[in-house]
Amino acid sequence: MAEFFTNTNLGIFLVILAKTLLLILPIVASTAFLMYGERKIWAAVQLRRGPNVVGAFGILQSFADFIKYIVKEVVFPAGADRVVFLLAPMISVVMAVIVWAVIPFGDGWAIADINVAILYVFAVSSLEVYGVIMGGWASNSKYPFLGSLRSAAQMISYEVSIGLIIIGIIISTGSLNFGDIVNAQKGNYGLLNWYWLPHLPMLFLFYISALAETNRPPFDLPEAESELVAGYQVEYSSTPFMLFFLGELLAMVLMTALVTLLFFGGWLSPIPGISDGLLWMVGKMFLVYFTFSMVKAITPRYRYDQLMRLGWKVFLPLSLAWVVIVSFLAKFEAFGGVYARWAIGG
Repeated sequence: MAEFFTNTNLGIFLVILAKTLLLILPIVASTAFLMYGERKIWAAVQLRRGPNVVGAFGILQSFADFIKYIVKEVVFPAGADRVVFLLAPMISVVMAVIVWAVIPFGDGWAIADINVAILYVFAVSSLEVYGVIMGGWASNSKYPFLGSLRSAAQMISYEVSIGLIIIGIIISTGSLNFGDIVNAQKGNYGLLNWYWLPHLPMLFLFYISALAETNRPPFDLPEAESELVAGYQVEYSSTPFMLFFLGELLAMVLMTALVTLLFFGGWLSPIPGISDGLLWMVGKMFLVYFTFSMVKAITPRYRYDQLMRLGWKVFLPLSLAWVVIVSFLAKFEAFGGVYARWAIGG
């Protein structure tokens, strides 16, 4: 029986399918509870109750919203390109899902544990911008189209700084594989061995860039442009709108995973002597997600010119300078080789 799953095409396909469902279904299902938790956090900050009617403590509110989106009528704007109009949200959510193929939740626990995992993440996540542009263009209205152009510019701008920040991590590790990056953070000092300490300035830049990349507050301009009505998705309703929303939420969860893997040791235990595992990875992701929710609750929204100035005039020069600094520190194995863990074996 074991040979069937390892030596035959059908068996290998079934194994990959099972691994995919085992990963994707919990992630997609978790978005409902994450949204519920996020709304509860906002309510607590604003001294109100939040969801509390549907289900015990309102825990089924997200599922009620999901059913509402499913059963409502899909409205097409007059003159819209229906094929592209429907294709745009599908591209957004599909790209947000398939990127999880290389995200590990344990040592070797990934659907595709490839050596160029970071390049794969960048290649796939950068394609999400096409869904935004297509959605704005296919709506046959100048307001969604202008909103899509501004949203695309925002996403591209902060992808640059995110890429440069990750290059610093790659230089320290000497690998593009997420497993190698996490294993390079192992050590006798627990959380003090993680990359958040040597790359502390870039942790803050990466965190803020992740908020802007995923259109999260205080950079949620696509949903807040009064002169553009509501950005690129203003003409969408029902299921297509839900797909856009789901893609954005999955992209945010992906950013929590990247922050965890790159800076906080992934599945590694913060305390020496305690075993590593999946629970540490998930717990760190929830903690980062909690901070994302708190930022939304307590920060004012940026103007668009402030957003672009921050990305191009502040984050880009700082992240580029950090790449140069880390290169020198790694070359000369400064500070005990903490920036050159490929040279000292972790």
